[in-house]
Amino acid sequence: MGEFDLIRQFFQRPAVPDGAVALGVGDDCALLDLAPGMQLAVSSDMLVEGRHFLSTVDAARLGHKALAVNLSDLAACGARPLAFTLALSLPSVDEAWLAGLAQGLFALADAHGCQLMGGDTTRGPLNLCITVFGEVPRGAALLRSGARVGDELWVSGTLGDARLALEVFRGRLSVPETVFAAARTRMEQPTPRVALGLALRGIATSAIDISDGLAGDLGHVLRASGVGATLDADAVAGTLAARGAVALDAAMQRSLTLAGGDDYELAFTAPAGRAADVEAAARAAGVPVTRIGRIEAEPGLRVVDAQGRPVDQRFASFDHFG
Repeated sequence: MGEFDLIRQFFQRPAVPDGAVALGVGDDCALLDLAPGMQLAVSSDMLVEGRHFLSTVDAARLGHKALAVNLSDLAACGARPLAFTLALSLPSVDEAWLAGLAQGLFALADAHGCQLMGGDTTRGPLNLCITVFGEVPRGAALLRSGARVGDELWVSGTLGDARLALEVFRGRLSVPETVFAAARTRMEQPTPRVALGLALRGIATSAIDISDGLAGDLGHVLRASGVGATLDADAVAGTLAARGAVALDAAMQRSLTLAGGDDYELAFTAPAGRAADVEAAARAAGVPVTRIGRIEAEPGLRVVDAQGRPVDQRFASFDHFG
């Protein structure tokens, strides 16, 4: 099968009527139509075999995750997904594997009304690079730079599940099969919190998606906003889905949830007086949220336990070149 046959068979689809993509796969450029008063939100993420996913991952799950990590960026911006491109490097053409990849990719794309509009394919090490496009009303985007002193710090969903699964794969943890299966699903099929990001527009003052670990990703918000924060490590550890099903000491729970990575939940800030609005937005989006700290004037991140005592533990986030 040649390159263009591969594209036609697995990735070319009919245009979506009344969609944002005016011209999609099959031309030299794609064309997007934006509604008046909207800004284009763009993000790009690469998944490399052996670095971002295991060679044993199911193809459909890999297709899902490749798009999900990009949709998570749009969620953190409060942007509605429109379309995406796919650059795909393959060592060889495996039609059954490609069919699975496309199935997982398009199932998530269709769930979010996000159309594939172009990209590239080539022979090489297995690598998927997606660029996603979304729209957000002018001036309404959620940014990393908006956190203010006195804001409360929140997180969506559960943290640490993906890292727990990775530790099982590495042979460092042993957990019941049902716990591992659930954690593995979270690692391989993260849920982008797009609905929550949209619901938080006008409520949240800043946001970021948690990809490399909460402590490190929160640091980006603090630096961009010129503020500091105190974080309740035990409140964060309480979000670990497997907490009640496996025996993990406090240090391990904190490590998984504060520095685990691959969560693709949202960390965000909101004024203290808007807690009810945050919780209403979370209910509307069908996503639980947890209040985990507060924004302060003193620079840096201070991690404390439930009693307010400093936690003597280092939380290092993932670094591609670390």
